[in-house]
Parts: sequence; C-alpha cells; structure tokens
Amino acid sequence: MTDPTTGPTRAAAQWLTDFAAALAGGDIEKAVSLFEPDGFWRDLVAFTWNIRTQEGPEAIRAMLQARLADTQPTAFAVEGEATEADGVVDAWFTFETRVARGRGHLRLRNGKAWTLLTTMTELKGFEEKTGDNRVKGAEHGVHKGRKNWLEKRRDEEAALGYTEQPEVVVIGGGQGGIALGARLRRLGVPTIIVERNAKAGDSWRKRYKSLCLHDPVWYDHLPYMPFPDDWPVFAPKDKIGDWLEMYTKIMELNYWSSTTAKKARFDEATQRWEVTVEREGKPVVLRPRQLVFALGVSGYPNVPKVAGAENFKGDQHHSSQHPGPEAYAGRKCVVLGSNNSAHDICAALWEHGADVTMIQRSSTHIAPSQSLMELALGGLYSEQAVKNGIDHHKADLIFASVPYRIMHTFHIPVYEEMKKRDADLYARLEKAGFLLDFGVDGSGLFMKYLRRGSGYYIDVGASELVANGSIHLKSGVNIERVNERSVTLTDGTELPADLLVYATGYGSMNGWLADLISPEIADKVGKCWGLGSDTPKDPGPWEGELRNMWKPTQVDNLWFHGGNLHQSRHYSQFLALQLKARMEGIDTPVYERAPSHHTR
Repeated sequence: MTDPTTGPTRAAAQWLTDFAAALAGGDIEKAVSLFEPDGFWRDLVAFTWNIRTQEGPEAIRAMLQARLADTQPTAFAVEGEATEADGVVDAWFTFETRVARGRGHLRLRNGKAWTLLTTMTELKGFEEKTGDNRVKGAEHGVHKGRKNWLEKRRDEEAALGYTEQPEVVVIGGGQGGIALGARLRRLGVPTIIVERNAKAGDSWRKRYKSLCLHDPVWYDHLPYMPFPDDWPVFAPKDKIGDWLEMYTKIMELNYWSSTTAKKARFDEATQRWEVTVEREGKPVVLRPRQLVFALGVSGYPNVPKVAGAENFKGDQHHSSQHPGPEAYAGRKCVVLGSNNSAHDICAALWEHGADVTMIQRSSTHIAPSQSLMELALGGLYSEQAVKNGIDHHKADLIFASVPYRIMHTFHIPVYEEMKKRDADLYARLEKAGFLLDFGVDGSGLFMKYLRRGSGYYIDVGASELVANGSIHLKSGVNIERVNERSVTLTDGTELPADLLVYATGYGSMNGWLADLISPEIADKVGKCWGLGSDTPKDPGPWEGELRNMWKPTQVDNLWFHGGNLHQSRHYSQFLALQLKARMEGIDTPVYERAPSHHTR
C-alpha cells in the first residue's frame, strides 16, 4: 500500500522523478529496477517507432539500451490527481522526447511499476492546426485573382493523383480508411482513399437489413467529431453509412469512390509504390510513398467448398452478400455458422416468416448485450463513465494501458459474473443443444476477438429464438453434401433448403496482398491479426501485440489499418504520426520489427 502520508499522487510523482533522473543520466539499470520483476512497458510509437510491449526486465533493458540515447526523454510530469484502489496506484503523466510530445499511464504496486504505457501524441514542429493554431479561413484584404475555399478544394481534387502525387494511398474507404484519412488530413499529409463502392458508407448500407452496431455509441466515435448526444446506443447500419458519408465531406477527405485497386508494385529506384486503379472506368496510376490497406479486420470471405454446391437449385451466398430476409417468407433456409452474422441473419429470416435452421460446427461464446455493456464496457464506455470524467479519449488509453499478456486476467471475472447473471439463458441454450464456451481460459468475448476475430455472438435477441426452438439448431455437425433442394449433414440428416447462407467468416487481411501485389509479398508480411496466444485459430509463438496492425511490417512502406470503430479511432492516431514523420524526413528507427511466423 502507498504510505498514507504521501498519497497516490506524490507516490506517482516520486516514481516519475526517479525514472526521469535514471533516463537522463543514462542509468538503465536504475530505470529497470523501478519496475516489478514481472513489470510491463507498452509503447505506442514514442520510444520504439513501433507498437510494442516490453515484458519483464530483460526486454525493458534491451529496449532502453537500443533506444534511450536517440529518444532523449524529458519533462515527465504527473497529470491531474493519481488514484489508488486495491493497492494499485493509477496515474496519468505527460512527457517529451527529442522529436515528440507524449502522454502516458502508470500503475504502481508497492512503489514499483507494474504497467507503464507511453504514447506519442504529436510531433514537435508538426502539430495539428487546432485551438489557438487553427487557420483563419478567411483571407482579409483585397487581392486580385484570389480563390475562395471551394475553388481551392476543386483545384486540389483535380490535381491530386494526376499532376501531383499523394504521400499516402489508403486502399479501403470504410470506417478504418476514413478515420485514418481524417488524421492524415489534419497533419497535412496528402492522401487518397480508394473505395470501390459508389459512396462512403456503402460498405454498411449494402449489408443485411437488420444489421446494427453491437457495440454502444460511447465506444464508436470517429476521430475529432463525436456522435451527437442523442445518437442511438446501437446505431443502425444505414445511419452509420450516412454519418461516414457526411464525415468524409466535412473532414475534406480526398475520397475516390467507384475506384478499384487493380495492381501494386514497389519501385526500388524511386522508393514509391506504383498503384494502378480504375476510377469510374478509367485507369489511373498513383505513386505514393506509403501504401495502407484498410479493409477491416479480415480478408476475402471464407466460402467452404462443399460437394454438390454447383448443383443447388436455390439461392446460396456468403453472409457478406446476403441481401436480407424479404424474399424468403415461408421458405426453408439453412445458415452455416453460429457467430454474429449467423445469428443476425437467422433472426431476421425468422422475423419474416422463414423456416430457418442454424448449423453450428463448433462451440460459440454468447455474451448478452446488456450484460456486456454493464459488466465489460460500462466502466469505460457508457453514459455513467462520461459523468465520471472518463470520455472515450481517456477510456481508449486506459484500455491500451493493459498489456495483452495479462489482459485475460482482467476479463475472466467479468465473464464469471456473466455466467451467474445469465445462467437461465445459458441453461436453456445448452438444453436446446447449443455448444457454449467462454474461451479456453474463460476470458470471454474480447480476448476471442483479439486472438482470432471470431467465435462469439453479442446477443441482441437471437439466442432466445435458438433456446426456444424458433430457430432450429443442428450442432456439432457440418454440411457434407449440397443437393439440388437440400443439404446432407455429416450425421446423415437431410435438411430441405431453398436458401443456403455461408456465415463462415473471412481469411487473413494479407490475402489481399497476394492478388494486388504478389503471393511472395503476402507471405513476407505474414498473417494479420491475432496475438500468438497458442489458442484455437491463434497459433504461437507469442507476439505481445496484434500481428502487423498499425505498425511497420516486414515490407517497408506497407501498412495495415483496421479493427472495430474503437480501434480504428484510437490506433489511427499512431499510424498517422508514423506516416507524417516519414513524410517530413524525421529519422524513424524501428525497434524490434515483428517477424513473420505465419503465411496466409
């Protein structure tokens, strides 16, 4: 416990003073000694030009030996008042490096650092033009031939990509590409976002009719422009689509809709990418220095190859192509899969009078929405959290301050409580034959999301339909053969079918590279997403961070950005700063670039 005569704020200030003195004096052993033997230091770009967690003294020592002299950290200062609970002091602080300013978070136990988070917030000399530094907009005085804002925007749009080349091309104009584009715009990085759909937001509008966000509004704000305070807790897909379209206009993004990326290659001589796109039917070659793939959390749809599928007389498609339930009233529908999309589609089909069967191949984690909001998200992302002074900016950093190595220990108690709270639903689901799990270690939904990006359903109503038999269930089986008007399962059961939906997920993001650049580059980059936890669908070795996301990859000038709305918002800041630094010629020596252990 902290000495009551000093209090948590003074304890944190003393630790930071000692830490700063050790770093300033180059006394790496002293700095390392200020951490617990099992302490962690997670750095988002500030020290490592990477997104990396140092686990334990050897890793912390090695990073400081490599990076301290160049980073030159100074000006450590406690921000606000520290707090203490259960013997852990929580403190916020600010600091500077030779080239940047930063913000951090510290957890102390018995005077030693348990976790340390350092994040870069801005580059010195390249700050965003906000607050007192905002541009005037109006050009007062009298000037012949002057152009107004609209004329200047039109000139920029006409030139960029044709007579002037962008610094960055972002392939993918969904929420991730748009969030990153907004960050880069604010930093003055010329950027083109390439999107195959006709309008921003179409990637949401074109999904099945019933789709709504399963995450609450407080978790989902875009950078710089929060949703209005009457925005629904769970936003419908078309409302999100309209917001994204509006956002691209207001943030003045150079957004090339109806544009498809065809091929990309890196020109070693010019150190630029050559990206061939087709824009509204016409080929254009873009030559950016940096190429970013912002295509969500997934690659191509996984469509299983099932014997006889080519002979099916009904409709069959992947869930990403599902048009909605309207045409299937009174029809026999089979949905292969048991995660979010499968549940949503089954529920919508049932609502429209279809006879629907869910095929569950393996166990699935179910997290009832209300319980998830109250138990897992409420402390950081809720109306009450905002009233407690935790807005989404602060919540993002609190979330980021927990190293992935120990994150599951924070989540296990949440799902133990959920098991108790929702015991009746779980019991009735299992009675109906549904295969339930809470993750291999009981850590529930978010760890499954980080480790594999699948294997769960946030229950917004469909679980009750499964439990009471309204949605028919066949579990522990797969489809062995597709017939003209039915499917035969691996247990020999035959189900009549007019519609077959493959809610079977997606491949890794680097799958896009194989077609657009080359299979060799795709495999050099390696698998995207996952922590290397050696749990199902997340093979080891341990990575400590999400593979290839928001940080340098094994291929220079090639980046991945994506995730849910929260991750797109939060990590776009750090990717944008890395890209800005490179544009301005700031030296960015990457510490411990993650190796590739897995191909597609």
